[in-house]
Amino acid sequence: MKVMKFGGTSVGKPERMRDVASLITKDNDAKIVVLSALSGTTNALVSISDSLARGERSGALQTVDQLEAHYQTFIIQLLSTPEAIDKAKQVISEHFEFLRIIFKISFSEALNKDILAQGELLSTKLFSVYLDEKGIDHMLLPALDFMQIDSYEEPRIGSIKVKLSQILTANQHKTLFITQGYICRNDKGEVDNLKRGGSDYTASLIAAAIKADSCEIWTDISGMHNNDPRVVEKTRAIDQLSFDEAAELAYFGAKILHPASIWPAQHYNIPVKLLNTMEPEASGTIILQEAGSTGVKAVAAKDGIIAIKIKSSRMLLAYGFLRKVFEVFEKYRTPIDMITTSEVAVSLTIDNRDNLDSILQELEAYGNVEIDDNQTIISIVGNEIVQTTDVMKRLFEAINNVPVRMVSYGGSKHNISLLIPASYKTETLKLLNKGIFGL
Repeated sequence: MKVMKFGGTSVGKPERMRDVASLITKDNDAKIVVLSALSGTTNALVSISDSLARGERSGALQTVDQLEAHYQTFIIQLLSTPEAIDKAKQVISEHFEFLRIIFKISFSEALNKDILAQGELLSTKLFSVYLDEKGIDHMLLPALDFMQIDSYEEPRIGSIKVKLSQILTANQHKTLFITQGYICRNDKGEVDNLKRGGSDYTASLIAAAIKADSCEIWTDISGMHNNDPRVVEKTRAIDQLSFDEAAELAYFGAKILHPASIWPAQHYNIPVKLLNTMEPEASGTIILQEAGSTGVKAVAAKDGIIAIKIKSSRMLLAYGFLRKVFEVFEKYRTPIDMITTSEVAVSLTIDNRDNLDSILQELEAYGNVEIDDNQTIISIVGNEIVQTTDVMKRLFEAINNVPVRMVSYGGSKHNISLLIPASYKTETLKLLNKGIFGL
């Protein structure tokens, strides 16, 4: 059995949803298909929720009306029989009735999670209606019946494995299952989610739980590219990556893959394929334990970075200083991306500003604290990159005029990271594309 995940752009238009149906029925292999919400839906739901949180009910209601109108148009273009259209209208009515009932309920974080779940529930149910219309045998597999996270928002892989196994065993006669990405239940049994991009995570967790033959991630680009094709004109797809390389690229900004989606597949050694819904014949990228080759393979950029410098001539060399600094970030569950030290200071970066004020306040007890906002991490990734001849020379020759704030080299044998002002991001990516890849 394999897992196939399709993102929002892959199902965002009626013709693309029909293409997805063709792709998943090309062979008779057993498969679980994971769908994201239709493109634009999650943004609209976030807007509705934010408006309600601010008490702006008229704005939220207007967005609800616009979103419902979009779905009504969508199903008319997707379906052809009156029976299927009526069934789809019932689905839309059910979910938009909920989105109107919420105006009578006090806003809470639990309600916010319920609102955000509507996109995946709608896309999968409407896709199921289309498959029914085409006579394609399948089963709708509600993610809320098996996908669960614990009190630390980590997936309960053991529970997922047991529940999925029970469902699949009870439905052995079925070979095609449709389920939702992104959504899950938390330790309280409430509707929750795996955060933005979580549909990739869902697919990887399912693949790990059922020990799938492969996990296919279908998007609107043919595999992982050596640079960001949104800002760099000449890029090329990478044929093969190791899990370690892919994890570095995903974590440091490659948008095609959710960072958390690597470890379940890596742990259970499930091949991951990155494919293009619009060009299904393209080979894309395959991610395996083996890297396939050495040297620089790709560049990625991570935005929204904050650099924090703690300077203390009195305490830096004292035993336990770094431990105390790290404990502040651990207390507020804020990961650190990069870190460098000198005789009198430690500099580090974070990408989560939720508890920034509290973090800075506590750090001031250990020294003078400075921050540089609006930074970007540029990561150069490849197998055993630190052993590649002249890589640092070529790297810095390529970006000779770019002000580099920090360098991380040697912490990972697959990654060299640079911290630069965000305003230099596009220029740096283009310079590296020419200087490192000759493109």
